[in-house]
Amino acid sequence: MDIALLVNITSKAWALKILALLDSGVPGRQAPLLAATKASRTSFASSLSHLVQLGLLEKNPGHGHPLRPEFRMTPAGDAAASVAGRIMQIAPDDDAFAIIRRSWAVPILAVTQSPERFSGIKSGLGTITDRALSQSLCILEDKAWLKREIDVSQRAPFPTYHAANAGRKISRAIGLSI
Repeated sequence: MDIALLVNITSKAWALKILALLDSGVPGRQAPLLAATKASRTSFASSLSHLVQLGLLEKNPGHGHPLRPEFRMTPAGDAAASVAGRIMQIAPDDDAFAIIRRSWAVPILAVTQSPERFSGIKSGLGTITDRALSQSLCILEDKAWLKREIDVSQRAPFPTYHAANAGRKISRAIGLSI
């Protein structure tokens, strides 16, 4: 999976969970998916339509009622759903999912497999703002999914960040292709 696709998928709160549920065998109809995600209808519908726009899901032609369609994964969706399934297995509880569903948490973990400076993380993610990156780094550090170390080997010391604990497992599960 490339970083641009990962950033797009995680821009909607429930997209990863929808993909993981489809990967685990939950039927592709809205009612079972909505019940399994425990999301609000509005957020769920937004995430589902986002996945369709990304080309990861499609309506199953000729199946179901027009007002209650069934969705199926595309080939690109199968690969993304496999990654989402691995991520959700690493962080199955509600506290962990509250972190994962934040827009930038998973992409940050993906680019911090090795120690990275703030500017390196920012350039790896492209559209992230300094404020969003700073807040996400703090949240991931508080959860102990990201480790911050001060590199004093240079004349001017600087912090580096790298995935740790469950964050490292999530980073490996993503299998980012750079």
